[in-house]
Amino acid sequence: MKLRVLPPVFKGGLHDPRTATALGRWLGAAFGVCFVTGLVSHFLQHPPGWLVEVMPSRPVWGYRLTQGLHVASGIAAIPLLLAKLWAVYPKLFVWPPARSVGQALERVSVAVLVGGALFELVTGLLNTAQWYPWAFSFVPAHYAVGWLVVGALLLHLAVKAPLIRAHWTRRSPGTLAVEGAGRRSFMGAVGAAVGAVTLTTVGQSFTPLKGAVLFAPRHPDEGPQGLPVNRTAAAAGVGRVGAEEYRLTVAGPRPYTLTLDALRGLPQYEAELPIACVEGWSASARWGGVRVVDLLERAGAPAHARVRVVSLQLRGAYRVSELGPAHARDPLTLLALRLDGEDLVPDHGFPVRLIAPNRPGVLQTKWVGRLEVLA
Repeated sequence: MKLRVLPPVFKGGLHDPRTATALGRWLGAAFGVCFVTGLVSHFLQHPPGWLVEVMPSRPVWGYRLTQGLHVASGIAAIPLLLAKLWAVYPKLFVWPPARSVGQALERVSVAVLVGGALFELVTGLLNTAQWYPWAFSFVPAHYAVGWLVVGALLLHLAVKAPLIRAHWTRRSPGTLAVEGAGRRSFMGAVGAAVGAVTLTTVGQSFTPLKGAVLFAPRHPDEGPQGLPVNRTAAAAGVGRVGAEEYRLTVAGPRPYTLTLDALRGLPQYEAELPIACVEGWSASARWGGVRVVDLLERAGAPAHARVRVVSLQLRGAYRVSELGPAHARDPLTLLALRLDGEDLVPDHGFPVRLIAPNRPGVLQTKWVGRLEVLA
């Protein structure tokens, strides 16, 4: 006797187009915010030459806001994606899997969309904890797959547009036919899950909620001198730099060199500025030091000049960064010697570090040894 294998039957009322559409709206909004802010983050961290020239230095909290939204929306998307996959997973058991070439292509695009979305959220979440259990480079892979996900999503929306339109609201024709009593409770539970993960993580960048930080990998108040540290002096290969032997070289039309005591003897300024890191945490602090614009004017730098900032660290992708004209001439851009009134500790860049407004934390170069005026 030949056995016939039948596909499983799903009787739950929530595996329906209305539930999938409602979840899709929330998930699409989260992905949209995450993608746009991710582009901002990528181009500010790795700016092409033209962008360095025009990159604004204000508002001072600009990068803190966009990167905080990037990480918060990515974390919020995790329970939304899981709920969306739960609502539509019976479609995986439809038999035959494809009745036409067009349907086969649609299913392939969905596989790309789901696989890419899971890749983005998982790798992004692990990046916030600075854990990289893979051989590839995170930044280019995350950036490339982000574009892949957006392309697959747009294709999916185009194919499903008629179905989405039929179930867009509770009064849509398709929705009235499948309305289930438990949908409101289910959507409420999903909303509560999104709220819970957001509330317990967003305080790492939105400091009024820092008391609720339970699951974020960083607390904005924890670290040397009350500020987190991503890269220590030991990890950067910076040995002990003595105050007596330190020298800052400013290379320009009128080059010169300053000792640490000479830097301390120049006019000193203070600025309240945030450190905002790509992993999502940020915190404001009071920095004290010498204005970069004063050093550039002493070196005879033209007003439109860019500045290369070179660290004493021996290795690392961000040992060199560039300041565009707006940042270089901004009076809030400092070579900082102090943090909240105390001399910098080595892990925060002793003896001298850069601090500038509206700039990713990885570009706030520590252990600065050289400023180079560029044409």
